[in-house]
Order: sequence, then structure tokens, then C-alpha cells
Amino acid sequence: MDYFRLLPEGCISEILSFTSPKDAATSSAISRGFKSAAESDVVWEKFLPSEYQHIISRSNSFLVSPTKKELYFSLCDSPILTDGGKLSFSLDKKTGKKCFMLAARELVISWGDTPHYWEWSSHVDSRFSEVANLRFVCWLDMRGKIETRILSKRTKYAVYLVFKLADGFYGLETANAFVRFVGCESNNEAEERASVVSLSRQEGPSEKRSKRRVDGWMETEMGKFFNDAGEDGDVEARLMEIRRLFAKGGLIVQGMEFRPE
Repeated sequence: MDYFRLLPEGCISEILSFTSPKDAATSSAISRGFKSAAESDVVWEKFLPSEYQHIISRSNSFLVSPTKKELYFSLCDSPILTDGGKLSFSLDKKTGKKCFMLAARELVISWGDTPHYWEWSSHVDSRFSEVANLRFVCWLDMRGKIETRILSKRTKYAVYLVFKLADGFYGLETANAFVRFVGCESNNEAEERASVVSLSRQEGPSEKRSKRRVDGWMETEMGKFFNDAGEDGDVEARLMEIRRLFAKGGLIVQGMEFRPE
């Protein structure tokens, strides 16, 4: 006998809301009594961020999602642009934690406003209106920051540079990267523990390998941090190659993504 069918649907929905999105999505296979409850707005409203309506109101994206479950998976699979296209928002599908990507225009890039060194253009594969195209520099340095209060609390995050390499790129084998809480650690202190990251997928013994994403872009991990109560102010990620001052070119930057690990 399917004893779960004897329970009120509201009771089952309340129980499922304390599980995870993955558990709720697969629970209908356990019992037919779970199927209707697992689809209910009561369950999926709990998996959405408490301020999801405010975040959506900051976007020009037109979302048509009759149910909260459909809205949840829409935000997982189709990031929306907020704050005038400066920021991208999505959800981690397994946990419902918040993911943000800063557009390249929101990054502080050394010589970024000098057309001889960097060119700004649209890109057919980018979620943002512009990407940064490195033409030629010897001093590669870029940083992006975000407020910890808008991230998911009690969550470990990793930061990624999201990029492509143009045909004929050069001088971009590796770079140094770190992540720091701006109010807790100085640039000099963070530079001392910077890790070596790979941009061209040529991995050495101490380098972090860049990977291809499902959207066709590449990403390399810049560092990690734990967002406790969201009261640590700004967190900043920085990527640089300023020691070996040889020519570099062919880097296409879409942005920096702050994503739950």
C-alpha cells in the first residue's frame, strides 16, 4: 500500500519544502502521492531566494512562468540581466543558491579605455551587450567586486574569469589570481598568496586548468571564499600578469562569475 497517499497534500508539500530542489524534483518517482505535492508552488517558493521578486523587478527580461517550479528552472537555465545589463543573475540548479556574473564593462581593467590596447564590441555568444577584446598589452590586470550581502548566506563561493581566446592569441599561458574581502585584507597581502591559473589550458604542476563551459566559453577559477552572514562588505577578485612584461593579446573577456562551489 502507498501510505504516502493517505497524507494530506499540504502536509507532504510542507515536508518537501525542507528538502532540496533535487530531492523534490525526483520525489514523484517514490510515490504517486508525492507527485502533486512535489509540483506545488508551496514547495518551489521555498527554493527560490527570499528576494527573488525584487531581483526580477530589476531586470528587463520578460519571464512567463505559470508555476514556481517553472520559474525556478527558468532561472537555472536562462540567466537574466539586471541593473541595466551590468549584472547577470541565475540559480544553481542543485541547491537554489544565487549566481552572479559581472559584465566585462563592470570590471576595472588596466588600459581598458585605451583603444590601442583594448577594444569593446558585441559578441554573438555573450549574454552581455559588450565584451572586452585584448589587442595588445604587456601589463595585464583586471579586477571585479560584488557586495557579499546580495550573495547566498552561509555558502562557499568560487570566482571564475569567463573568457575566450581568439585565433592567434599570444602571451596568455598563465596569470596570477586571488580573491579577497576588501575590508579585511590589503592588495599586497592578497598578492602574496595569489595562485597561478591557466588561460590556454596548458596546465603545469601548480596551475589551475581552465575548462570549457556548456555555453561554449572558457572559465578559469580565480579563488574561493565563504560568505557567512553577508556582512563582510565587498569581495574582490583580481587576475594579473604584471611580472613577465612581454606582449599579450587575443583574450576576449565576457565577465567574472561568482558561483556556489
